Amino acid sequence: MTRREFYELLSAAVRDLLEHGYDSRERVQDWLDRIRRAMHEALVPESLLRERLVEGLSRTFRQQVETDALFRRHPGVARYTIERLRPQMRQELDRRILASANLIRLNRRQSIERTLQRFEGWATAIPAGGRPSQLKRPVDKRLRKAFQSLPFEERRVIVDQGHKLTAAINDIVAEAGDAIAQVWHSHWRETGYDYRPRHKQFDGMVFLLRGNWAQREGLVKLGGHLYADQIERPAELPFCRCYATYLYSPSELPEDMLTAKGRRWIKEARRRVAAA
Repeated sequence: MTRREFYELLSAAVRDLLEHGYDSRERVQDWLDRIRRAMHEALVPESLLRERLVEGLSRTFRQQVETDALFRRHPGVARYTIERLRPQMRQELDRRILASANLIRLNRRQSIERTLQRFEGWATAIPAGGRPSQLKRPVDKRLRKAFQSLPFEERRVIVDQGHKLTAAINDIVAEAGDAIAQVWHSHWRETGYDYRPRHKQFDGMVFLLRGNWAQREGLVKLGGHLYADQIERPAELPFCRCYATYLYSPSELPEDMLTAKGRRWIKEARRRVAAA
């Protein structure tokens, strides 16, 4: 069944109820059953939707792992480290595909039930004998709403899960590479992006990774900043497109995050480099 045929069926159901009203439970239930079947037939098959999901997330995976994207967010991390982490990154891809498929399935089920609930709530409120036919148009519009938005929402889920996969891959590299801090980046300047004001405030801020090697050696401190685990992660919230770049040396941190020992460590490191 095409989407147009589904809308025609929905309109027929509205016309029938406006003509007869809620004169029997059987009439409403019959239309509910027909609408449910029609919705399942009109939607993209779940097998095809899963193929699109796998294709989309696999493309994101390749863009991160098979290009220089990770090196731009993790300057200084050795290429062999990235290669060593490939199996772990692949596991994250598989985990994200499974989670995304379940989320899309749940959203689809909720959309169908929401449409049926709207129809039943409207239909059972019509008095026996019916109502004027001119009410059909606004009713049609309300009943179509949840169904019409579903394909868009399914595409948004795939895109959003791509951002979450990217964030998870970068977390894997940061942990393995012994990153000490992250810098938050927001797309708030991008035209049309529905950014969160809180994330706009985070843009460019440095967040310390709790328990990192430099902190354990007494080289760095919070200095009025926050730990990364005190806030949400980039791309963690629904449809967030923020991302992080990672810092691996105390010399990359703001001055107020360095201890006296850390400043001496930087001077000594620079002296060794100059003498080499």
